[in-house]
Amino acid sequence: MSYDNLVIVLAVAACVPFLLALVPRVRLPGPVLEILAGVVLGPAVLDLVQPDATVEALSIIGLSFLLFLAGLEIDVQQLRGPRGRLVALGLAGTLALAGVVGWVLDLAGLVESPLLIGTALVATSLGLLIPILKDADAVDRPVGQLTIGGASAGEISAVLLLSLFFSEHASGPASRVLLLLGLACLTVFIAVTSIRAGRTMWLSEAVMNLADTSAQVRVRLTMVLVVGLSAVAMHFGFEAILGAFIAGAVLRLVDPAAERTHPQFHVKLEGLGYGFLVPVFFVTSGIQFDLGALFADAGAVLRVPMFLAALLLVRGLPAVVYRRAGLSRSEVMASGLLQATSLPVIVAATTIGLELDAIRPANAAALVAAGLLSVIVFPLIALPLLNRSRASVGPGPGEKPD
Repeated sequence: MSYDNLVIVLAVAACVPFLLALVPRVRLPGPVLEILAGVVLGPAVLDLVQPDATVEALSIIGLSFLLFLAGLEIDVQQLRGPRGRLVALGLAGTLALAGVVGWVLDLAGLVESPLLIGTALVATSLGLLIPILKDADAVDRPVGQLTIGGASAGEISAVLLLSLFFSEHASGPASRVLLLLGLACLTVFIAVTSIRAGRTMWLSEAVMNLADTSAQVRVRLTMVLVVGLSAVAMHFGFEAILGAFIAGAVLRLVDPAAERTHPQFHVKLEGLGYGFLVPVFFVTSGIQFDLGALFADAGAVLRVPMFLAALLLVRGLPAVVYRRAGLSRSEVMASGLLQATSLPVIVAATTIGLELDAIRPANAAALVAAGLLSVIVFPLIALPLLNRSRASVGPGPGEKPD
């Protein structure tokens, strides 16, 4: 075992925030720069770092933790009531459009697996989207709540579809549905048991007393949940990322007031994830990015804008249903653009697809490149639209008019 490559990967992860701080006006998401740095330092360009066994192992754990943190962002309240019905309607439109786009691309001979392409187009980068909405003071506005709800639904659907149809551990789709139901029952059991255990006086007091000591018991219990559900998911024939995603959703469900009652808990989890494991995944994704396949012929390069347009169609167009909630035209456009912002699940889908020979390296590279462009371009267009819509309704409490 060697740490040489891992040192370079971690050094890149540590330098990225400083590089972004040097150009504050360039609102470039950190994961984009991490992937680009991996491409430049990897075999595709400078060949200074290789994805050896140590780096790959931590990268896989980083992907799982990224999906865990995404699950932790899922707010079930956003998926209930009238807004929940609009989110469901938008998701139905997304799934239908994803199927049509995949089918058309398959008929044109441009893709190998229309289902994999459709699945990759369904997700939204929830973790990247929430900071953007916070910057625009839109999280508590209807546009923010609908966008977060739509992003959550898309993220859940994409992870489920990946696990159902693109796992190298399972058999046919019918058996996977039965196994998924079994996993759902187990998840409900774990959630109910955790809620009841949390109401036990001596146990809750013990957790509270040990949470901020060297024991860090909340973090330890969380890691048992993440790794345990990942292992169970694999035993059920699914990818580990499904178990990690479910672990995040379960933790949010059983401990909904964490940010208010023990705010340091989520900070610690984000520190472990975004400070260590997740950047390793993104840098390694860049190292493994097949730049040669992307530029091998003009057709591969032309697929980048094609996939970018497909993202906008599949995830952006269904946002028109949000007009029923009273959103303005600029808010609907902003919501559509933000919902079309996607990267982590695209990287995960292409990684799994390459392992299963369900996608060619050229298409995988083009799809990841489209995802990179989506997180750069779409938020830059959406932010002014959100600011314009906020200005049109006047200043909120405590705000000064422009």
